[in-house]
Amino acid sequence: MNIQPNTVSNISDDQELAKALAGVNGFGDADTQPVAEVTPVEEPKSNQENINPMPSPLPLNPVPQINPVPQRDELEQIKMEAVNELRPLVDKLILPPEEKFDVYLLLIRCTDDRTLVAPAHETARMIEDETRRATALLDTIKEIDYLSAKPGLEENSANIASPIDNQPLLV
Repeated sequence: MNIQPNTVSNISDDQELAKALAGVNGFGDADTQPVAEVTPVEEPKSNQENINPMPSPLPLNPVPQINPVPQRDELEQIKMEAVNELRPLVDKLILPPEEKFDVYLLLIRCTDDRTLVAPAHETARMIEDETRRATALLDTIKEIDYLSAKPGLEENSANIASPIDNQPLLV
């Protein structure tokens, strides 16, 4: 028995290579493999009657908004009304000192009302957490600095909004 590979024959054809590989892998002869039957695809006829145009999309009817979003000016007006309604009631709020201070700070920033600084300061002093109290006292100082630097500010100007960023300018 000769176990030397046959180096004399040259397999150069792809079909012969496929047959050889099929025999090595134990799949048998490649010619005996079942071949899937291919069914031809019918080409669509070019008659005009067979062409179905795309259905036109239905027109979109805009859905009326039940609660339309108010414009920015309307929102500011609502905000100022709420602030003016809240201002006399803030002393009646039953809140922890931290939250009550936040309400005072919001009112001060919305109205630039200097008369709210003293009650805000008193509320800040009642905060038990030292870190939070320090932050509240710093916020009070910043508001006092802002209100002191603002020219022509009346004692109670409830219709003037404060700037968005309340930080001092760095020069």
